[in-house]
Amino acid sequence: MILIPFLGAAACLLLRGRFVAWAGLTASGATFGTCLAQLLQVWNQDVIRIDLGGWTAPLGIGLYLDGLGMMFLLLTALVGLLVGVYANGFFGRAADYRRMEPYFWPIWLVLWGGLNGVYLSSDVFNAYVLLEVVGLAAVGLTILSGTRESLVAGLRYLLAAMFGSLIYLLGVALLYAEIGHLNMFLLAEQMRVSLPAVIAFGLMTGGLLIKSALLPFHFWLPPAHAGAPAPVSAILSGVVTKASFFLLLRIWFVVFPMLSVPLTGQLLGMLGGAAVLWGSLQAVRQTRLKLLIAYSTVGQLGYLFFLFALLAPSGGGVGTEEWAVMAWTGTVFHVFSHGLAKASLFMAAGCLLLAMGTDELAAMPDMAGRMPVITFTLGVAGVSLMGLPPSAGFVAKWMLLKACLVSGQWWWAVVIALGGLLTAAYVFKILAFAFVPASDKNANSHPDPIENKRVSESKEAQVVRPVPPLMTLAALALAVLCVLFGFRAEEVIALLPHDLGLDALLGGLHSASSSGERP
Repeated sequence: MILIPFLGAAACLLLRGRFVAWAGLTASGATFGTCLAQLLQVWNQDVIRIDLGGWTAPLGIGLYLDGLGMMFLLLTALVGLLVGVYANGFFGRAADYRRMEPYFWPIWLVLWGGLNGVYLSSDVFNAYVLLEVVGLAAVGLTILSGTRESLVAGLRYLLAAMFGSLIYLLGVALLYAEIGHLNMFLLAEQMRVSLPAVIAFGLMTGGLLIKSALLPFHFWLPPAHAGAPAPVSAILSGVVTKASFFLLLRIWFVVFPMLSVPLTGQLLGMLGGAAVLWGSLQAVRQTRLKLLIAYSTVGQLGYLFFLFALLAPSGGGVGTEEWAVMAWTGTVFHVFSHGLAKASLFMAAGCLLLAMGTDELAAMPDMAGRMPVITFTLGVAGVSLMGLPPSAGFVAKWMLLKACLVSGQWWWAVVIALGGLLTAAYVFKILAFAFVPASDKNANSHPDPIENKRVSESKEAQVVRPVPPLMTLAALALAVLCVLFGFRAEEVIALLPHDLGLDALLGGLHSASSSGERP
């Protein structure tokens, strides 16, 4: 799963013309197939460990795959394969996009290999190296269009990513000086509370929070995601933002479980709650579709950080084991559902941009009539973001709400409910523009004069150009998966009790995996 994308990237660099896209698609399909094979192995064996070169830790480099890592690998594989199909149509559509294609495929495959490496790494330094590969490749994709806006966004992204990496690496250096090795599971066995360990914990957490774009470190995300080409936006929002969060889970709940005190957990929970409300409010205010979806990402990422508040030791309330497992599975399932929905939204926005030449919401009258499949895609993916049944987003947010209430931390449930209402506001804002009839006399008499001007200026863009069917179907497929995984959530969630890190996370309590139960 690491080698195939890297080899595919090398092949794409050597080839020319449309052979680049076909080589990229072949590598994408092979990586997806390998991921499915590993899924069966993890399902049957629980955990897979490989010592490269036969050298065991702490001397050698180890690969480690459990249920948690498999969830992130599966999300990346699903999004990666369908984005590849989508990109094949997108970059072949016009000359401006076609010139990006020889650069898109090798950079994207390097990024995919880096992501898989992060999810398979068992030591904190190699995870840092692979996270740097992911960050640099993501910046390369961000500036793919070469416009001034994309270059500014890419530079901001690069500076934020490099600063976060520097802080993280300082923490790794302190850990090595204190303990003498960097394998996550050996560190967990030998970790003790000391000043260097506390500082390392703080530095590594801070660096990963910057990379995760948690408020107030989100400043780089909206311009990068909104200004990139549609396939890149889908990749950045759907899978790239998840890599640093995955590593944050490993750091908090495997390497430093004894340092996860209530105060730090509640602090991350408050930042997550602020991100949910602020990011959603900013999304409601936007007039451009891609920028709206980008700010939505800021808000949706905030839900992930309620986990740290819910699972930080709190004196042990009644039903601790039940709500801890519920919070854990709900959060990771939200990662999965959000990745599918957000990639689908950005891909649908790219189809609208190709069709109309703009992503201004005011240019979308009668899109429901002229592009019904794309409108349906926006609606279904939006339903998952709102957390309405029968979507995967509903399953995730329902478990988070139950965990909040059962644990006695009801105030997080209030924030989740408010976030759902704000999400509904911006999703219905998109659909409201899409369902306005183009011939309606009021279509150009918006009460807001600014919006009225935008509608008038966008008359030209209302000539809908054809969009390759594969692009439409790829976006629709991800939206449909949001619903299918909502119906069959049990099979996806059942992977998580296979994660040995859950035992450490629960502080010695018997997890669902040790008792053989499925949540």
